[in-house]
Amino acid sequence: MQGKISVEFAPIKSKAKSFAMNIFVLGTGRCGTTTFMQACKHVSNFSTAHESRANLIGERRLCYPKNHIEVDNRLSWLLGRLDEAYGKNAFYVHLMRNEDSVAKSYLKRWENRSSIVFGYRSSIILGLDKSAEPLDVVRDMCQTVNANITQFLKDKPHKAIVRLESINEDFGAFWNAAKLEGNRASALAEWDIQHNSSERRDTLGRRRFGGVTRVAKIPRKLARIGKGLPGFIKRA
Repeated sequence: MQGKISVEFAPIKSKAKSFAMNIFVLGTGRCGTTTFMQACKHVSNFSTAHESRANLIGERRLCYPKNHIEVDNRLSWLLGRLDEAYGKNAFYVHLMRNEDSVAKSYLKRWENRSSIVFGYRSSIILGLDKSAEPLDVVRDMCQTVNANITQFLKDKPHKAIVRLESINEDFGAFWNAAKLEGNRASALAEWDIQHNSSERRDTLGRRRFGGVTRVAKIPRKLARIGKGLPGFIKRA
């Protein structure tokens, strides 16, 4: 059973109106990261991006501009390097959602070979017991990621825990703690819009519609067109 974690805010202690600081939003994924990025687009004193350097390696992977908010759940797997690069000189957000809700959302990507959950169950967990319940495996991944972030944040002076279940209160407190400027009302309104909803995908990561992929629909459409051609030719 998931334990209750109290919301904690450690604000930036600076009297200066503008200062150089990076903000990193960490989480399991499927916890509101896309919406968080959309909300932060209404911030005027920081740039904002979502997984903007997720395709890079080496030093370039963590080379972010100053006064930038980066929302990237994959950074949760790079915490050692993130600590070396930024350490206590950044503001960190642990974005959290009820672990059962996250697990059920990830479960829809169980067979998607490009998903994190597929990599976790096939490579991180070596030789997964066939009797293991998929939902339990996904819960295990979520608990692992959240525990790693919690330990990472222990010595960080600037941090916030933001829960999806109390997002209006927590995001507002984060806004104050990080000394954000901009249209706060519009930022909060983004949380009323559904972004990046989970949908069923096939093993190659293609979206499924009613159990049939778009690719699978193409032959059927061509067949219908072919059946209609003889009549069309006669009338021409």
